[in-house]
Amino acid sequence: MSRFIEGERREQATLFPERIDDYISQENPVRVVNAFVDELNLFKLGFESVQPKATGRPAYHPSTMLKLYIYGYLNKVQSSRKLEREANRNLELIWLLERLAPDFKTIANFRKDNSEAIKSVCRQFVMLCKQMNMFADSLIAIDGSRFSAVNNRDRNYTKAKVQRRIDAINKSLDRYLSQLDTFDRQDQAIPEVKSQHIHKQLDSLKRQMAQVKAIEAVIDLAPGKQISLTDQDARAMSTNARSSGNVGYNVQTAVDTKHHLIVAHYVSMAMGDRSMLTKMSLQAREATGLKKLKVIADRGYFKMEEIKATVDQGITPYVPKSLTSSNRKHGLFDRGDFIYIEADDEYKCPANKRLAQRTKMMEAGKVMLRYWSKECGTCALKPKCTVGKERRVTRWEHGKVIEDHERRMINNPTMMQIRKQTVEHPFGTIKSWMGMAHFKTKRLKNVSTEMSLHVLAYNMTRMINIMGVKPLIRAIEAT
Repeated sequence: MSRFIEGERREQATLFPERIDDYISQENPVRVVNAFVDELNLFKLGFESVQPKATGRPAYHPSTMLKLYIYGYLNKVQSSRKLEREANRNLELIWLLERLAPDFKTIANFRKDNSEAIKSVCRQFVMLCKQMNMFADSLIAIDGSRFSAVNNRDRNYTKAKVQRRIDAINKSLDRYLSQLDTFDRQDQAIPEVKSQHIHKQLDSLKRQMAQVKAIEAVIDLAPGKQISLTDQDARAMSTNARSSGNVGYNVQTAVDTKHHLIVAHYVSMAMGDRSMLTKMSLQAREATGLKKLKVIADRGYFKMEEIKATVDQGITPYVPKSLTSSNRKHGLFDRGDFIYIEADDEYKCPANKRLAQRTKMMEAGKVMLRYWSKECGTCALKPKCTVGKERRVTRWEHGKVIEDHERRMINNPTMMQIRKQTVEHPFGTIKSWMGMAHFKTKRLKNVSTEMSLHVLAYNMTRMINIMGVKPLIRAIEAT
């Protein structure tokens, strides 16, 4: 063994044991967890059992359990059973918890029973970042991503999936019944093994049919006309990819473009993002304290009512307009080729003719104005304009808000590149931490708590990378 670095013998006793603190370097991130939790007012944040009861079995202090969870999510250990094991063997956790080792049931119950308080801790860390002036730049990127729930796709039902399942079961029933009929026509004795198999399959299919029929009877009454058997709040989240989609939740985040910190997040059962722009913008403004806030989002968030609502709140949105018209593809003039003359409340077409306002109507709860010209029939450009009697242009009654927004987008062409560089990073990081099975808990309340822990761990990691362990601890203790 000469010329190699040798370890100590396991049987060797140490007369003067080293302190546990000596095993944890001053630059270890676990010290940030300890400092942050020690500075929190857990009673104000709403944690249970901060004040112990006079009788009964003593409980673990909430700070101990919170430190355990934050450490676990910082180190990709989210399971209560794995956290129990780590508390008994992980030297960092032995230091952090001062040799305490709660059992997995106690660990799981803490997360379940302190849902709102844990969310408040996540907001408290964002407030800490705000006090450190981390959100000086008034630009926030908003995006949503689908996270898988504890629910297999086969255990999620929509009306279409119920019908497909019924059709598949009927085909299987017909196939097995046909086999029985074939034996009867040929006047053959069915082998015992074959008979048992067929009748076993028939019984199974009948039970499945009864279950699917029961789901069919109540699916119209379910939220979103969907039923998930494992996690009742999970929803089928379709994506643009062909034959894709998972059962889970729509997670919304607002991320600052300077440091990529998540300033606000929200877990939703909604399948789309179109109604989320104002909600997430207001949450971002509250979290950052920025009065003149600018927000960026992709075209999935474009909705005229949401653009106006966000502007009315004093927030400036940058959202590309959804491309719904196919006129360009068919060689026809697009809506952008018609110029609105605000002073006359008319549109000017590519042939320099005026389209006057003719009608006012309600469409999907919005007041829409229709413009057209009576000269379209004699216009030389009509073949490039419309295949109908005349070209009609529709304008929302608050169309000026949308036009100002479109001009703002034209004058800031780099906004979408900034958005992509900002929001993709946090989602990718958190999903890699989660692994293939994203959420470990069920139901919207518990999933929201779990997401708050992920966001807290992500933000803490970012701050450690930006500032370093010691400066961050000093900042935490100074605020």
